[in-house]
Amino acid sequence: MSEPTNPPAPVEAPAAAAAPVAAAEGAAPAGPSKSELKKRAKEAEKAKKAAERLAREEEERKQREAADAIDNATQNYGKLPRHQSQERLGRQWLKFENITDADVGKEVLFRARLHNMRPQAAKMAFLQFRQQTETLQGVIAVSKEADVHQVSKQMVKYSQGIPAESIVVVEGEIKKADVKSCTIQQYEISIHKLFTAVESEALPFSIEDASRSEAEIERGEAEGKQYSRVSLPTRLDNRVMDLRTPTNQAIFRIQSGICNIFREHLNGLGFTEIHTPKLQGAATESGASVFKVQYFNSTAFLAQSPQLAKQMCIAADMDRVYEIAPVFRAEDSNTYRHMTEFMGLDIEMAISEHYHEVLETLDSIFKALFNGIETKYAKEVAAVRAQFGGEPFVFIDKTPVITFAEGIAMLREAGATDFDGSPLPEDADLSTENEKFLGRLVKDKYKTDYFIMDKFPAGFRPFYSMPDPTNPNVVNSYDFYLRGEEILSGAQRIHDPEFLTERLVALGMNPAEFKSYIDAFRLGCPPHGGGGIGLERVVFLYLALGNIRRASLFPRDPKRLTP
Repeated sequence: MSEPTNPPAPVEAPAAAAAPVAAAEGAAPAGPSKSELKKRAKEAEKAKKAAERLAREEEERKQREAADAIDNATQNYGKLPRHQSQERLGRQWLKFENITDADVGKEVLFRARLHNMRPQAAKMAFLQFRQQTETLQGVIAVSKEADVHQVSKQMVKYSQGIPAESIVVVEGEIKKADVKSCTIQQYEISIHKLFTAVESEALPFSIEDASRSEAEIERGEAEGKQYSRVSLPTRLDNRVMDLRTPTNQAIFRIQSGICNIFREHLNGLGFTEIHTPKLQGAATESGASVFKVQYFNSTAFLAQSPQLAKQMCIAADMDRVYEIAPVFRAEDSNTYRHMTEFMGLDIEMAISEHYHEVLETLDSIFKALFNGIETKYAKEVAAVRAQFGGEPFVFIDKTPVITFAEGIAMLREAGATDFDGSPLPEDADLSTENEKFLGRLVKDKYKTDYFIMDKFPAGFRPFYSMPDPTNPNVVNSYDFYLRGEEILSGAQRIHDPEFLTERLVALGMNPAEFKSYIDAFRLGCPPHGGGGIGLERVVFLYLALGNIRRASLFPRDPKRLTP
């Protein structure tokens, strides 16, 4: 029997034959190429070097900080202990105004205000110091290790943090320089030691702002700069700060100089300085303009002037007297030229033949003042004019003396009007504006800012003014003018007690209130006259300050009683 015929079964591929396919499909990715490995190696090396560099820099920083922390100048700066007169070393203290070429290269010591400071990075700063009217530049810079005088970064940093207006004590070397920003322009100080004696607190304004002229402010505004104006009320409310400005220092040096010249001149003319009481039992001139004060169980008055007392000194045969003292006026006048308390420079003298002896003596005083101010205080005058401007004061050798009638005639001819705008009458009292107008007319005619007006109408002068011998409507009385404003009133006084009593009664005043005054003349008094000058008014008009309060240390007016 034959086998059945079937197709052959498919032959399976051996397992070994499938292995390569399986291996290709499930194997791990191939490793990085050689170029990739090389790149990674470079990056790793770069990171390692960067880390090493950062480590080095950090170490160097720590070393620098450690070095900087070593302050080799700690003994050369800092805040001084409270000054309680602990010791007296007899050291010599420098005044800026006395620096000369002989001081160059010398080690000096001074105390001053820190006026301002300009830092120059961390290793240097410029400091400006001030003593009254003078300023001096100081330079502080980090020193080299070999330098004898050590200045550290910490010391420079300390200097940059001192508040303006602090009082500092400085040691250093004077050097030649060319400094435009200080009054001392030929020298500066290389700072070796710097200590604060007293630190300032919050300031109401800066000295720079308070010292800036109006012209400088206007120029700055035109250039787009913003400067702060310090108003007069703000100045007066903070007067101590305001008085520190070099301009104010100059003003009050000039004021002091005026008093010195006044004394020296009168002492040379045989005058005696006196001191009269400021508490009086009766008003000197007008009861409406005196301050009343409680005087135990009665009322007293603050003296309007030493008028009565200095006349009594003439009756006491003192012949020629003067006084520098405060006077008080209870006048509610809030103008630029009035105050309720001011300093009076008063004289009184016996007359030999004519009251013009007094007028001429007073004129000689003013000539001495003007000449003295311009020669002895030229630097101070220049400092004031730099801030306030104004034309220089001019006067001539022979002072013009015009009568009141002549002055009125000059004004009428120039078209001046009375208070109400009507034509000026021949017997008009002069308004402030007409005084100024007359001043301009006199200057145009005589080329002077200073003149005298004589023979005033009787109705304009005090009861004790002696009438003219030929015209009872005028008196032997005079005013002196600076820049068209009155700075002195004076007259020949009535020395006859009966005539004086008649005058008081005629003016509606009670002679009994002036009994001690009149009684002095009953003992016999020579003919005499005098005058009173307002110190602050002379200063403010001569220097063209614009307001009398600028010439008063701590001004008093109807609205100001402090500081």
